[in-house]
Amino acid sequence: MSLRFVQWTIDVVDVEGMAAFWSAALGYQIDQGDDGCAKLYPPAGSSDLLPTVWLQNTGTRKGEKNHNHPDLRPADGDVEAEVQRVIALGARQVDVGQTASDPFVVLADPEGNEFCVLRRDPSRAPARR
Repeated sequence: MSLRFVQWTIDVVDVEGMAAFWSAALGYQIDQGDDGCAKLYPPAGSSDLLPTVWLQNTGTRKGEKNHNHPDLRPADGDVEAEVQRVIALGARQVDVGQTASDPFVVLADPEGNEFCVLRRDPSRAPARR
């Protein structure tokens, strides 16, 4: 037996604004809940392995650097275009100590939650010698 990722939960203050940002960034559908939260669903017909996103309403803004964050890849592989697209949606580049040679771009959503856009696919195990 093993576990698999099924949902990513983000604590947010502006549920509506963050739902608009993340649904546009991920291409997900918004289900605005009656409880002040929102759930984002992958597009119809996509893999059942894609996680949902739950935007949990909280009264406090993020304080320090996240202790965990999602690593994302553009569907078409064009990292620079995707970084510019999500910046236009409201993300911003942030410095968490990365170097220019790191294989990722660090961004933060409109409420400061960090995420990375990876330059290569991490899902392949390295070849063993």
